[in-house]
This record gives sequence, structure tokens and C-alpha cells, in this order.
Amino acid sequence: MSATCVILDIGGVLEITPETGWVRRWEERLLLPLGTVNERMRDVWRAGSVGGISEQEVHEQVATRLGLDGAQVESFMADLWTEYLGTANDELIDYVRGLRGKCRLGILSNSFVGARERETTLYHFDELVEQIVYSHEIGIEKPDLLAFEAAFTGLDVRPENCLFIDDAAANVEAARAAGMQAHLFEDNVRTIARIAAHLDAGHSAPERLPLG
Repeated sequence: MSATCVILDIGGVLEITPETGWVRRWEERLLLPLGTVNERMRDVWRAGSVGGISEQEVHEQVATRLGLDGAQVESFMADLWTEYLGTANDELIDYVRGLRGKCRLGILSNSFVGARERETTLYHFDELVEQIVYSHEIGIEKPDLLAFEAAFTGLDVRPENCLFIDDAAANVEAARAAGMQAHLFEDNVRTIARIAAHLDAGHSAPERLPLG
């Protein structure tokens, strides 16, 4: 369990996922007040993120709660996945690909039911790292410390030898609380430099989050 390890988030790190405005467009199309879609769907989104509902059940709830027919449901979900999947952060993905064989590699992602199949098809993350831990498959989301434990124990590494990369400060802090080193993703240059330093040192001293 002495191996050096790097574990990465997906959305906002390995995937570039800017907001597309799809929810608001649907509210305008359906003549619904701002915020109605997420208000009506909140518990469904939550259930989907921790594996409490199937994709088919998500589709059924979208139809029932928003009054959509079959074709509209398909279009609605296609818009959801377009924003969710974003585009590949090719520079970082290529760098991580070059790390295979040099350290243990994993992914820890807050996710939604159906994510593994789509991300495998589109981005082949299953070929990039040794293990992918999705919240919808383990029933636990970051920043719960058990999510981080699932990631490093699954790779058979000590938490202090593991560097976790995420774009959310709360998750970075939680990873540190779980005993891991962690880096707040802001851009590829600083992230690649942080990973390189981690590997060069075996493991480096924890860094502080930037102020402000």
C-alpha cells in the first residue's frame, strides 16, 4: 500500500462542462417560471446521483412532473446529457494517459445514473485509469469522507500517498480531512505541475487553498 496515487474528478476537470442554459430554455418552452424544473425534479436528481432510481424511472418522472410526451422526454434528457458530458479536457487527459505505469490512477466522481455508459463510450475513461468510483454506483457523494475512502481503498493505496484533484473547494477540503493530499483544479498548467511534483516527491506536503 505504499504506491503513489492520483485520483481525479470528472466534471470540471477531465470534462469541460460550462452551463448551457438548457433548463431555462425548457422552462421558457413550457411557459414555466424560472426555477420550476429543478424544484419539481429535485428529489429525482438527488436519487439519480446516489443510485436510488433507474434511468427508465427518471424518464417516467420527467414525463409526469413536467407534462412531456415521449419525444419531448428524449429531447429533454439529451439536453441534460449534453451539458453533463461537456467536452474532453484533452490536454489533461493526454497527460494522465502518460502516467499509466508510473503511479496508481483513479477517478472519483459525483455522477448521475447512466454516466458510466455514456462516459465510457464518449471518453473511454475506463481505459485511462484503473478504477472509477461513481456516486450513483456506491450511493455516496463527495464530500462524504466515505466516498474518498472508497476511492483509495479500492486502489489499495494509503490516503497520504494519494493526490486528489477536484474543481470544488469543499471536495478538496474533504479529501484532506480523509487523509489525502488534494489540489483545487483551476487550470491545466497548475494541475499538471502539482501532479508532477507529487510524483517526483513520492508525496508532497499538502498545499493551502488560495484565499479569496
